[in-house]
Amino acid sequence: MTYDLRGKRVWVAGHRGMVGSALVRRLEAESCEVLTVSRTEVDLKDQSAVRAWMAREKPDAVFLAAAKVGGILANDSFPADFLYDNLMIEANIIEAAFRSGVEKLCFLGSSCIYPKYAEQPIVESSLLTGALEPTNEWYAIAKIAGIKLAQAYRKQHDCDFISAMPTNLYGPGDNFDLNSSHVMPALIRKAHAAKLNGDPEIVVWGTGMPKREFLHVDDCADACVHLMKDYSDFEHVNVGSGEDLTILELTKLVCELVGFKGAVSHDLSKPDGTPRKLMSAEKIRGLGWSPSISLRDGLAQTYEWFKSSEFSKQ
Repeated sequence: MTYDLRGKRVWVAGHRGMVGSALVRRLEAESCEVLTVSRTEVDLKDQSAVRAWMAREKPDAVFLAAAKVGGILANDSFPADFLYDNLMIEANIIEAAFRSGVEKLCFLGSSCIYPKYAEQPIVESSLLTGALEPTNEWYAIAKIAGIKLAQAYRKQHDCDFISAMPTNLYGPGDNFDLNSSHVMPALIRKAHAAKLNGDPEIVVWGTGMPKREFLHVDDCADACVHLMKDYSDFEHVNVGSGEDLTILELTKLVCELVGFKGAVSHDLSKPDGTPRKLMSAEKIRGLGWSPSISLRDGLAQTYEWFKSSEFSKQ
């Protein structure tokens, strides 16, 4: 173990998001004090507010899960917000962590940091070897900057700052707003609504042929805690399941679990995005971690959460 969380004050930045809330749940087993702060108390885009809060609260460790996130439509519609907001959040927290003497920080990125046509499965060294997917390059550039900033503080100031790159995540607390959600929650909501309305079909974007990898958010949180305790190095680490499937295969699985028996049609005017995005899991497996929640079980659990949420009533 490189870092013992027991007895530490651990700040989960972004605790109300899907990943942040999963980290809070996971840290309950670590005998540490979890720190959180709402956006009404501290605007993470405000440098002075972040510095003051961290100087006062003095966290020992930080999970930097706070971010502005969204799917293809949101990224393409609000490029300035996705780039500026994420740059400010990560820069303010990483810089303040150095100033306040944080012992260890884990920055959470995204698999969209990799080139659109990266060799599959994508290894960590593929970063910056090609052009990004245009539909989410603004978010990707911000996340790449976060990785490099953590590395820069490690190189210049010997800070124990690491980065984890999760694949496509899903689970309780996901965003099911069709205007800003990712593919998994969008499919769940569409299939649920189609079942209730008795619709003959549901429509998915693009051809359905792109392949995607998915990981339950509780597995992601477990991986991040594992890395916080057992990893300390310059290069970021992929966090994924190591398996992928086509969007059409995913759609059929969602429809089966939701109970929608209609047809699936395709809106070919909408973009497919990156053809395939499977990350290599070799590095994190070598560090002794692997996921424990299957896609079928995770989807079933997520659908149960969705049915109890306000989204299912809209």
